Amino acid sequence: MSFDSFGLHPDLMRAIAEVGYSTPTPIQVQAIPEIIAGRDVMGAAQTGTGKTAAFTLPILQRLMPYASSSASPARHPVRALMLAPTRELADQIAQNVSTYAKYVPLKSAVVFGGVDMSAQTQQLRAGVEILIATPGRLLDHVQQKTVSLSTVSVLVLDEADRMLDMGFLPDLQRIVNLLPKARQSLLFSATFSTEIRKLAKTFLNDSPVVIEVAARNAAAENVTQVVYEVDRVESKRAAVAQLVKRQGLRQVIVFTNTKIGASRLARELQREGIPADAIHGDKSQGERLATLEKFKKGEVEVMVATDVAARGLDIAELPAVINFDLPYSPEDYIHRIGRTGRAGASGRAMSLMLPEDQRLLIDIEKLLKRTIPREKLVLMRTPREPSASRDDRLAVDSPSRSRTPPTKKPTDPIFSEPYQPQGAALGVSAAADTLVSKPEASANGSVATPTGVPSRASLSSIRRGPRSVPALLGGKPKA
Repeated sequence: MSFDSFGLHPDLMRAIAEVGYSTPTPIQVQAIPEIIAGRDVMGAAQTGTGKTAAFTLPILQRLMPYASSSASPARHPVRALMLAPTRELADQIAQNVSTYAKYVPLKSAVVFGGVDMSAQTQQLRAGVEILIATPGRLLDHVQQKTVSLSTVSVLVLDEADRMLDMGFLPDLQRIVNLLPKARQSLLFSATFSTEIRKLAKTFLNDSPVVIEVAARNAAAENVTQVVYEVDRVESKRAAVAQLVKRQGLRQVIVFTNTKIGASRLARELQREGIPADAIHGDKSQGERLATLEKFKKGEVEVMVATDVAARGLDIAELPAVINFDLPYSPEDYIHRIGRTGRAGASGRAMSLMLPEDQRLLIDIEKLLKRTIPREKLVLMRTPREPSASRDDRLAVDSPSRSRTPPTKKPTDPIFSEPYQPQGAALGVSAAADTLVSKPEASANGSVATPTGVPSRASLSSIRRGPRSVPALLGGKPKA
């Protein structure tokens, strides 16, 4: 089967040919005709199998009668709304829409948080037929009255399961309440959970077309998976550097569970001479997009990321991914390894596991219904303990180097002894005579103990004689 059989517009076919598409994927074969026919669709497929094209191409085909080259914003109302859970996924969808609509006079725009709203507002006021957005930023524009959703005829929820995980359900409900009830609704995801099916009953018609082209929660068969067992966290950092260098990986995504862990690992890899950078939610959207662009160009070989990059990122021919941390959710494991082995290419998924991560791996294997091979990773060198001091590290690195112990400074008993009241220290009457017996007078008249150090009693007994007061201050004049 070819794309010609779908009856797409010649301008769309021209763009498809330039992209290099020849044979549609299974999800595209089943979804495109149903969407062109105007039916609600609930589609599930393995990540990397062309879901974005499966809903974008038929939507463009349906909007072709409204295509206009007029500059008037009134001729370009929002007719299709595509919602995505993350900024990166929204930007990825927008790039695909622009590619497929290259020769079609249909305008599109993308709005997401983390950037200034003014440029987005100008685009929206100029008019767009296709709007790609994250829920939070879309509601911001609705509140600012810079966009109207009253003319939307097609709604797309992409990666709907991730939207539920991120707590977008109240925002989705607010957005749906602003849309016309007579509309076409499409829901696409890599996984179908019980919660997703409940969501579909709320937002889709009573009888949507359900398309599942692969086993539920299945990983791509062309991705080789392996788990490396390591003994401690410090070994994991050295293991990543070793895997990247020994396997000659020039483009790899390393996933961590925390933002701090992502930044720390990126710095460690940079110290090892590996071009690396981190991408996570604490970075601005400009920084995240810049890092992603450098990674695609090959300027950054290792992109350390949290699960913000686990959905929707389409990196051509990405050879491998590494799970520095096993994910807490088994479904996230499927999305992570789905960044490699896309569009029929082969890929590798390597995971590092500590002894306490056994439970996480068991949950992943239950979801996949298969056992992932485990291997013991032998490190070429032992990482240094981060808590070791510089002198300790020098001693470990150079055992033959002798260290001269520091010279012990003499202590002054006056300052080294704990404070005691004079009465308690010296006792009373006879006790004082016993403790400070036979004092010797020094040359300057002060009394010293047998050790040569003035005692507290002798110091406190020193008194200065009275001084004469000048006559101007009330003293007696000199005779």
